[in-house]
Amino acid sequence: MAEHYLRAWLLTDTPTSRRHAKMSALYQGWLSFRSNTMAMIGLIILLLLVLIAAAAPLISPHDPFVQDLGNRLAPLGTPGHIFGTDSLGRDILSRLIYGARITLYIVALVALIAPVVGLLVGTVSGYVGGWVDVVLMRITDIFLAFPRLVLALAFVAALGAGIENAVLAISLTAWPPYARIARAETLTIRSSDYISAIQLQGAGALRIITKHIWPLCISSLIVRVTLDMAGIILAAAGLGFLGLGAQPPSPEWGAMISEGRRFILDHWWVATMPGLAIFTVSLAFNLLGDGLRDVLDPKAGE
Repeated sequence: MAEHYLRAWLLTDTPTSRRHAKMSALYQGWLSFRSNTMAMIGLIILLLLVLIAAAAPLISPHDPFVQDLGNRLAPLGTPGHIFGTDSLGRDILSRLIYGARITLYIVALVALIAPVVGLLVGTVSGYVGGWVDVVLMRITDIFLAFPRLVLALAFVAALGAGIENAVLAISLTAWPPYARIARAETLTIRSSDYISAIQLQGAGALRIITKHIWPLCISSLIVRVTLDMAGIILAAAGLGFLGLGAQPPSPEWGAMISEGRRFILDHWWVATMPGLAIFTVSLAFNLLGDGLRDVLDPKAGE
């Protein structure tokens, strides 16, 4: 009975307060998202990835750094090594499990840096306009003119190899699309009667941008961030593959593929297992992003 009442309260067309309206909107968005089977599959995969990364010391069958040269390049299904071992005898499954931590670390840092920089640049550019808009957008165009991985390689070459520098390089190449989205949203919002009324009340530019424009841009950026995660993971794996990301003996998936490419014909599992991990997580982010776009994009129903 209580559950039925709560559901009716959340699905009402006449909310009694702002808090009630927000909770009702969130619940209806969740129902819409839940009806998307592929999006739910993506969400489940990513939740499993988080749980695996968090419980890595508990579920990992071996230490990912311990070498056993007498058992190197063991095939799939070897007792004690389900996914086999690499050229140094390290358990591939254990390295995949610990590599999930590195992947989530990279994704989290880039997701915190790039959208924030893009949101700041885009909203300031769109709201202020004039020469500020011209300068900021031309800088954005310069970054967009280069392929992301090539630009990331240039930054890493300048900063030095390492996972932190790889994250910074990827973030520096990932912010321009967010700036473009935020600017387009700001240009639409800036000319609305809603903003004009706030300006007549004496609100300054900083308050309007942070309190009224940013919240309206967030949903579009969330969708873009989720859809971009696959590209970010691939860029990080590419840097690791080239030896410019996480450094040995870190169990980074791209570096594992690089190490296994020498044995790809005779011992294919060494490179294939981390490749499948990258494919699965990238697909999960794309499925989740598609589902979030259907829920959050206000133009989806048009």
